[in-house]
Amino acid sequence: METGQQQRESINTSLSQGTLAIKGVDTENLPKLPPAPEPESQWQQIGRQVSHFLEQLPEYLGSFFKEYKQPIITFALIWAAIVTAKIVLTLLDAINDIPLLSLLFELVGIGYASWFISRYLLKVSTRQELADEIQFLKKQFLGE
Repeated sequence: METGQQQRESINTSLSQGTLAIKGVDTENLPKLPPAPEPESQWQQIGRQVSHFLEQLPEYLGSFFKEYKQPIITFALIWAAIVTAKIVLTLLDAINDIPLLSLLFELVGIGYASWFISRYLLKVSTRQELADEIQFLKKQFLGE
């Protein structure tokens, strides 16, 4: 009985010190539990979620592009056409601000329109030639 009481006392005294061990037992070879994980702070949770999202981002974008390929391409072409038109209009406006160039371009336009009218639109035979050229270009581009 005395030995059982000594063991209880040694257990009780070791509990008060924060460890639980029996005297005479080699605790070095016993398996040890990993330390309890510290609770994550809110910033660590947000960082982990952002990291996970960034890992999955290429897969998300790939599946999104596969699903909506045609509308994306259509939108990109419309956007590119709008941007190109704005750039061209800006360049023409800048050129038009140069004093003599605007007058020169007007004269070139009037001259070309006069030549086109006299070459293709005044006579019936030349109008037929123009219609034949247009039909040839249509067949060439549309593949009729």
